[in-house]
Amino acid sequence: MMLDVRDIHGYYGKSHILQGVSLQIGEGETVTLLGRNGAGKSTTLKSIAGVVTPQRGSVKFKGAELAKLPPHKIAARGVCFVPEHRGIFKLLSVEENLRLGARKDSPWQLADIYRIFPRLKERRTNGGGQLSGGEQQMLAIGRALMNHPRLLMLDEPVEGLAPVIVEEIVAQLKLIRKAGVAILLVEQNLEVCTQLADRHYIIEQGRIVYEGANDAFIADESIKDRYLGVGVV
Repeated sequence: MMLDVRDIHGYYGKSHILQGVSLQIGEGETVTLLGRNGAGKSTTLKSIAGVVTPQRGSVKFKGAELAKLPPHKIAARGVCFVPEHRGIFKLLSVEENLRLGARKDSPWQLADIYRIFPRLKERRTNGGGQLSGGEQQMLAIGRALMNHPRLLMLDEPVEGLAPVIVEEIVAQLKLIRKAGVAILLVEQNLEVCTQLADRHYIIEQGRIVYEGANDAFIADESIKDRYLGVGVV
C-alpha cells in the first residue's frame, strides 16, 4: 500500500476535528474522500500534507512515517497537495509559476504540462492573476506535477467552475491517472468523482463511515442519501 493512514486525530485548538481517520491508497489508484461540509475532508488532506500535525496516529507513505515532517519534506517525498484556494502566484507568469514547482528529477517537464493543459501553453506569458478560475486550477495542478508527485491530493478542484471547464479538468485528471500518478480527491461533484475514482471513502464528524468500490458506490443510493444528503450532485 502506497499511502497508509492509521487512526489519525487532528485538532484546531481544542476542537477535535479528526477522530481516528484511517484510509489507504495503492499505487496509481484514484480515491475520493467525500462528506458534508465540516466533516473533516480538508483537514484530512492537510494532515497528510503536514499543514496540520496529527496529535495521534500514523501517516505512512511507501513505508516511511510522515506524521511529524514539515510540508516541504513531505512534498519532496512525492506527496503534493493542491489546496482549495490553489495558491498560485498571481504576479508571476504561468511559466514562472510552473518553473517554481520544478524538480530536476521530475519526469514532468513544461512540454508535458502544456500537452495536458493546452490553455496554459496559450497563456504562458500571462500573469497568474489574469487567468480564469479554471485556468488557475489547471496551473495549480500543473505546478504540482512539476514537483514529481507519486500522490496528488486535490481539494475541491472543480468547485464553482463552468461545466465545460469541469469536463476539461476531468479529462486532464484522467490523463494524469493514466500516467501512473495516484490521486486523493476531495470533491462535492459526485458525477466527477464516479468518473475518476476506483474507490470512495465517506467521512462524517471526523470518522470514516464508509468505504466502497466505485461500482458499489454508484449502485447504493441509500449510502449517498444517508451520508451526503440533498444538494450533492
